[in-house]
Amino acid sequence: MHEIVMASVAALNEGGLPELTLRKIAKRMGGSITLITHYFQDREALLQAILDYTLSDADAFLLELASIEDPLERLRTSLRWFLPLTEETLALEKTRVALVAYRHAEPLLRARSDELEPAMRSVLRHGLGGFVPAERLDASIDLARSWVSGMALSAVEHPEMWTPQRQLATLDEFVTLLMHQRQVARVTGVS
Repeated sequence: MHEIVMASVAALNEGGLPELTLRKIAKRMGGSITLITHYFQDREALLQAILDYTLSDADAFLLELASIEDPLERLRTSLRWFLPLTEETLALEKTRVALVAYRHAEPLLRARSDELEPAMRSVLRHGLGGFVPAERLDASIDLARSWVSGMALSAVEHPEMWTPQRQLATLDEFVTLLMHQRQVARVTGVS
């Protein structure tokens, strides 16, 4: 089953949603369509499995994040989680980007997309909590969400330029800016 999902992820990354048919996935895997229908009744079930695979780790990550006591380390860890630093996470990010284009055409994608944003913001809320004042938390979440989305999209568009090392260096710069903003707010009394 995992092999079918991974073949589907590869198909989405290469040709978008039109490549996600049971027949095309079976052909890609060198088998018959019954290989696919044994596990997935139809295209929607396969798409659901892909979405589950690409979106499943936010809850587990929140538990990990909660165990980090140092606010700065928690912030760094939460931001790093969004970055496509490995081949697998880059492939997953490419899949998410490919699916976004079809959000309004596929009801399942729309529904799952509506679930995704609150989950991503929850990760950032936990990462920024304790680092920024409560009255600045929502604005800081907006800023961080924009930054991680831009970084991930940049890595998808230009993986040769946005190497893991460059992504991490940019993360360090972003955190430095947040730390500076925090210090300025403390000195000036501006929240």
